[in-house]
Amino acid sequence: MSRPGLLNLNRRTLLAAGAAALATPAFLRRAWADQSLVIADPGGPFTDGYRKAFYEPFTAATGIAITGVARDAEPTAQFKSIVETRSYIWDVCTLTLSARLILEEQDLLEPLNLDQAKVADVMPEAVHPNMLGTDVYSTVLAYNTDTVTEAPTGWNAFWDFERFPGRRSLRRNPIDTLEIALMADGVDAKALYPLDVERAFKKLDEIKSRIDVWWTGGAQSTQLLESGEIDLIAGWNARFQAAIDGGAPAKIVWNGGLYSIEGWGVPKGNPKADMAREFVAFCAQADMQAKFTDDLAYGPTNLRAYDHIAPERAAILPTAPDNLKLMSLASEPYWREHRAALSERFNAWLLA
Repeated sequence: MSRPGLLNLNRRTLLAAGAAALATPAFLRRAWADQSLVIADPGGPFTDGYRKAFYEPFTAATGIAITGVARDAEPTAQFKSIVETRSYIWDVCTLTLSARLILEEQDLLEPLNLDQAKVADVMPEAVHPNMLGTDVYSTVLAYNTDTVTEAPTGWNAFWDFERFPGRRSLRRNPIDTLEIALMADGVDAKALYPLDVERAFKKLDEIKSRIDVWWTGGAQSTQLLESGEIDLIAGWNARFQAAIDGGAPAKIVWNGGLYSIEGWGVPKGNPKADMAREFVAFCAQADMQAKFTDDLAYGPTNLRAYDHIAPERAAILPTAPDNLKLMSLASEPYWREHRAALSERFNAWLLA
């Protein structure tokens, strides 16, 4: 848990916060003085990145103190308990698109009443009545540049052992894995859904016995790339970037990537909902979103943020124009409906 103050703000944060303060009506700043919000995020580097990008500048602009706390890895049950018991231990929480769908179905989210002018530059897929997406992550192909001498250009390389020899790793989960198989079989990324499940499993049959590791956690995928144990692997871009930043001889292939979005939601009935909505709207700003990219290899949803990001850093982020155009949005509604059945089938297939 951390409570940022004004003493540790850097010059860049102070300048941005000062500009944001000018945009906040003086009467609101006075009304909110000495108020506070508790914000739940994934913890670790997210807390550091969000503190610099959102928490400290918002406090400087409004006078509202922010306390950051780490939420559960899957916060929907915790979110539901908070609303039903009206014990609002936090006021705003990070959500994935799939979590938003679950909470929306149970009427557990406050409407955000976003000013459309404030989200005009935000990706349309990130703007919902009850959630504002602020960062984008993606499932991509990564390869060991020491052992894979020809750069792969897409998922078909994963099945081509003659041109791309080496050890392979896939996620032990049907999500993304079925889409990868279909793209490797020639299905256009824009025409994936509804998934042709039979075709996907038939394609996976071709390499099932040649997958060396079915990874189950993001940290494991990073370690596999760092150690050189694997030559080609499908996984999350930020995990692979961590390995690359740590010195692993590896590169990411964005073509055929599947991206998704994470952002803020407010528990329904929250007595601090008005302040929480103000915080969420604050996080739509391009210059604020640019700040978290210093710490996190996630893409900002406000694409004007790239006006504030160095080109070399932008090149490793999912929503940089050259990367985003090569990827497609994963269908959370599809997986909401079919996840249980396809997970059962996938696990049975692995054991067969």
